[in-house]
Amino acid sequence: MGKLTTHVLDTALGKPAAGLTIELFRIKGEAREKIGAFTTNSDGRIDTPILEGDAFITGTYELVFHAGTYLEKIVPDLPEPKFLDLIPLRFGIAEDSHYHVPLLLSPFSYSTYRGS
Repeated sequence: MGKLTTHVLDTALGKPAAGLTIELFRIKGEAREKIGAFTTNSDGRIDTPILEGDAFITGTYELVFHAGTYLEKIVPDLPEPKFLDLIPLRFGIAEDSHYHVPLLLSPFSYSTYRGS
C-alpha cells in the first residue's frame, strides 16, 4: 500500500530540523483541501506516514513547510522580512507506492527530491 512521508534536515546546522510545522493539502483544480498539520520530531521526521491507507489516492498534493517560524528559533537575528518563510511544495502522486518528499533547509536556500 502507498504512503507519503517526509523529513526536514537543517543543512546549515548539519542536523534534523526538530519542531518544524508541516501542513498537507490535497489540490483539486483551484481548491486546496487541508488534510492535516504535523510537527517534526527530534529526528526531523513525522512519527507516522502523513498519508496512507484509504486516504492515499492519486492526485496533486502540497506540503507547506513553516520554515520561517523554525528558523527564527535557530537564527534569532535573521533580517525581516525573512528570505524564507512558508515553503510550498506541490507534487503529484501517480501510483500506489511510497512517496518520500524531504526538505533540505538553510536560512537562505532549500531543496527537495523524491526519496525512498
